[in-house]
Amino acid sequence: MQRRTAIVLVALAVAAAGGALAWSLTPTPLAPAPRPGGAELGLSLPPGFHVARWAEVDGARSLTLAPDGTIFVGTRGAGKVYAVVPGATPGAAPRVLTLASGLSTPNGVAVRDGALYVAEVSRILRYDGALAKVAACVAADASATRCALGKPAVVTDRLPRDGAHGWKFIAFGPDGALYVPVGAPCNVCRRKEPIYASISRLDLAKEPVTPEVFASGIRNSVGFAWHPTTSELWFTDNGRDNLGDDIPPDELDHAPRAGLDFGFPRCHGAGIPDPELGGAGACDGVTLPAVTFPAHVAALGMRFYTASMFPERYRGGVFVAQHGSWNRSTPIGYQVVFVPFGADGEPTGAVEPFLTGFRAERGAIRGRPVDVLVAPDGALLVSDDHGGALYRVTYGAP
Repeated sequence: MQRRTAIVLVALAVAAAGGALAWSLTPTPLAPAPRPGGAELGLSLPPGFHVARWAEVDGARSLTLAPDGTIFVGTRGAGKVYAVVPGATPGAAPRVLTLASGLSTPNGVAVRDGALYVAEVSRILRYDGALAKVAACVAADASATRCALGKPAVVTDRLPRDGAHGWKFIAFGPDGALYVPVGAPCNVCRRKEPIYASISRLDLAKEPVTPEVFASGIRNSVGFAWHPTTSELWFTDNGRDNLGDDIPPDELDHAPRAGLDFGFPRCHGAGIPDPELGGAGACDGVTLPAVTFPAHVAALGMRFYTASMFPERYRGGVFVAQHGSWNRSTPIGYQVVFVPFGADGEPTGAVEPFLTGFRAERGAIRGRPVDVLVAPDGALLVSDDHGGALYRVTYGAP
């Protein structure tokens, strides 16, 4: 509580001075001089790390890892879902298979009991036996680029149909439920239906499968994960637009239990009342962000680093993909950052740039990171919907 109170006081002081709100109040440079680990791609990493363009996947966005090592990839505008199958031997190129097409913004993907779950705008689909079918496709034809999964079952079609912030990240929680966010269908607005601006859970054992709000006041989350030790939910959230370059911040939030309110639309960031929908007491009772990022970085996918390839200081921390700003006078984001965590399951320090250089100094966009995923060997995979690729970050020998 003392830490959150301190964040509020700092945020209010900065806001009064007209400064930017973030854990580190100075935006990260867009493109520092490339270090050797990513020089050939124009990208930069801390010493000892290396990055390779690992797989070509058109419109690659949200990622999920299957028990057999297959990576499933969702998209937005492409309307497709892919499987990326690692090569059989170290260094071998992965196989990329198109599994489905013609879907409505199939951003989110998740795997459970051999089935693939896909989130469209208003419904969740389930492709039974997807893992077995992908394995059969790979075994049957070494040159195949497609693998038909057949007609999916509709898990639920009870989600809103709004296109604005309608793309969804999905993941199974420690309780076995499928968690699904529903963004606000606007820049800033108040809607009567509690499903908007929330993260909900779907108990798949109940019929009919109906969303139950787990956390509210969340403008638009496109990435979340559970702490590997505490099993508590952490998620990113994108702040509203049209309040200038520097407020409100994007957020990394912590929901240790159900029922918490994170403030939208009346309160933003670490205690900033909305000028249109706020007012006296707007931030009373609001759960404040654990970490704030500079405004408009578009923080999307996040994962805890649970492997051992990277140095000890990265283990247990969070990597966050920042997709990049679209409406800031000086563009910002276009990178992957790292948030160190302590043994108590809480952030311990300032946000650090990690994989940078997706936007060059003169404005050329090389890529826009969307999601991150820890591979079985400990490498970090990064999806890029602008460049149509998955990048693979390793430590040590490239």
